[in-house]
Amino acid sequence: MLDRNNSKPLWEQLEFNLREKIYGGDWNPGDMIGSENELSKEHQISRMTVRSVLTRLVQEGLLYRVPGKGTFVSEPKIPTRPLAQMGIREQLENQGLEIKTEVLQNKIIMTDERVASKLMIDIKSEVYFIERIRYIKGKPLSIHRTYLKRIVNPIISNERLCDEQLCNILRDDYALKPTDTKETLELVFANEDQARKLNMKVSQPLLYLKERRYVNNVIFEYSEVFFRGDQIVITLEYHNEKEL
Repeated sequence: MLDRNNSKPLWEQLEFNLREKIYGGDWNPGDMIGSENELSKEHQISRMTVRSVLTRLVQEGLLYRVPGKGTFVSEPKIPTRPLAQMGIREQLENQGLEIKTEVLQNKIIMTDERVASKLMIDIKSEVYFIERIRYIKGKPLSIHRTYLKRIVNPIISNERLCDEQLCNILRDDYALKPTDTKETLELVFANEDQARKLNMKVSQPLLYLKERRYVNNVIFEYSEVFFRGDQIVITLEYHNEKEL
């Protein structure tokens, strides 16, 4: 029951209680919680108040709704850091997660205007194009598209791309260790191709990471990564220098 003598509004108390059940392990991922009517009767508050609280938790990704069935507890999002700090495969393996990589494309292509401008080369220049999908526990997590200048020769085999991180291959085999990396992160919505590859619905949110890697101010790689927005969270950390 909610405390009506408490200075906190009832909706805030309800939201706190539901969060405690999720974070405290009372509810496990996939569990169905009570309906709006059931929660309304249990806590003696209006159904509209319950609906607004559930909607906020759904928007945060803590719960999800299945039409005609009910509201369920979501899988916790996987915490990661920017790829400039550590490759995504290494981050996931360090968390003890089962990782699989599928190579969709691995070939030489002619650049269009967009990619040529990113790599600062002429249009219709030859570059290596690698497209991969990362899986966690058999479920697709992300699409990785990488464009490399023709400084890598021969083409890296699909087997190596499945077994090792590309950044490690470039560092160990070609001495391409970036001295600078520039990343941008934005929210986009899945198109038909992305939705099919990631086993999700069209227009569901994706985290879109664009990355450019340089050696001594000369760019050698441009990559685009599309992460399922409902499965991953990227933490950005900044450490300010102490004042003397």
